Amino acid sequence: MPEKSPSVLILGAGAVGLSFAAVLSGHSEVSVVCREKHAKAIYEKGLELSGIWGEHLIREIICYTSPDMLPEKNYNYTIITAKGTDTENICNEYSKVLRDTTAVSFQNGIGNEDIIGRYSPLVIGGTVSTNFGFVSDGHVIINSQSDPVKTGIYPDIQGSSKETDKFISFIALLKKCGIEVRESDDIRAEIWSKSLLNIAVNPLAAILKAPIKKLGDDDLKETISGLINETFLVAEAEGIDLPWEDPDSYISYLKNYQLNAFGDVYPSMYYDIISGKRTEIDLLNGYISKTGHKYGIDTPYNTCITNLMHCFEKSRRILF
Repeated sequence: MPEKSPSVLILGAGAVGLSFAAVLSGHSEVSVVCREKHAKAIYEKGLELSGIWGEHLIREIICYTSPDMLPEKNYNYTIITAKGTDTENICNEYSKVLRDTTAVSFQNGIGNEDIIGRYSPLVIGGTVSTNFGFVSDGHVIINSQSDPVKTGIYPDIQGSSKETDKFISFIALLKKCGIEVRESDDIRAEIWSKSLLNIAVNPLAAILKAPIKKLGDDDLKETISGLINETFLVAEAEGIDLPWEDPDSYISYLKNYQLNAFGDVYPSMYYDIISGKRTEIDLLNGYISKTGHKYGIDTPYNTCITNLMHCFEKSRRILF
C-alpha cells in the first residue's frame, strides 16, 4: 500500500510561500492561503515557478483566500510565510487549524515563533536566505540563495520523542523535494544570526534606495558597526550563542561575503517603503531597541534607525 502524502497548509503565501508550495507539491498535498489575484491566476493557469529552484507549472495547488473557506481538516504541517507584522493576526484567524498541527515559521525577524507557540503545540523555526519575487500574478521566481534552509524545533531541539519524529519527518520532506536544508539544534541562534544581516542593511537599503552591495560604502561603516555592536550585546543578554566570536568578526563576514552574495538585490523592506506598506522594523532593529531597554543596554543606533523607519511609514514615503 503506497505511503500517504503529508498534507501541508501555507498561510500568508506571497512569493516565499508560493515558491515553497510549488516545490513541496511534488511529494505532499499542498493548500495555500493567498491573495485573491494569485488564487485566480493559479486556478486559471496553474502555479508557475522560475529560477534557481527549477522551472515548474503546478496545477494541483488548492487555494483559499480566507479562514472561512478552509475545510474541516487536520494538516500535518502549517507553514507560515506571512510578514512578521501579520503573525499575530494570522494566528488569531487560523487558531483552529494551528491547535492541531505542527507549525513552521519561515519568516523574517525575531519573535515570530514565540507568538506562534501560543497557538500551536509544536513550532519549528526556520531561516530562508533566498531572494524570492513575482514575475506576475501566480508566477514566482527565485533569483538567488546564499545559504541552505536552516530549521529546528523552537526554542530548542529538546522535544519529546513524538515531537522529534515530526521534525525529522519534516526535514525528510524538504530533502525529498530537493530543498537544500540543514538541521539546527539551536534555531534561536540561527534566527538571530540571519537577523544580523537584516538589522545591518535592510533599513539602510530602504532609506538610501540602494541595493545591498552598495552598503559597503565607508561612510556607512560607523553606523553598521553601531547596529551590530548593540545587537551582540543584546544577544548576549538574551543567552543567544552567535557563531561569531565578536562583532568585528561578523562585520568582516558581512563585508567580505554577504554584501557580495546578495549583490544587486534590494531587501523586502525597500519594496515595503516604496509601496506604502508597514515594514518589519519592529521585529528587527526595533526588537533590539526594546529588548536592550529591558536589560538596561543603550541602543542609540538601533533606536534611531527604528524611529526613522517609523517616520517613513507614517509619511507614506513622501521623501521618495
